[in-house]
Amino acid sequence: QVQLVESGGGLVQAGDSLRLSCAASGRTFGRYSMGWFRQAPGKEREFLACISPSGLRTYYAESVQGRFAISRDNPESMVYLQMNSLKPEDTALYYCAASTLEGRLSRKDVYGTWGQGTQVTVSS
Repeated sequence: QVQLVESGGGLVQAGDSLRLSCAASGRTFGRYSMGWFRQAPGKEREFLACISPSGLRTYYAESVQGRFAISRDNPESMVYLQMNSLKPEDTALYYCAASTLEGRLSRKDVYGTWGQGTQVTVSS
């Protein structure tokens, strides 16, 4: 089983870009689909994007399609979320998660491992 640690969050201005990173431990990283979610105060945890174990397939929520991009580096056991044209409504705690399943994994309950989250705050 992998363990996940997110980094790269911070305070940015509207229109800026930010790249989040998620470092995974364990030798089996390449077997997992990886996803990014976010949770704003008082709101449900929201699916953003996921990527297949090989990295060949990616899936996005409509709310971030075209602005966010997920990628992974299997030899380095890393997954990334590039976020462009950030808006104040993107302010949230961002989580990466790992799943043994494949496909468009937008449900939280298909992910068995979660990181602790990294805070992104976008000022107007």
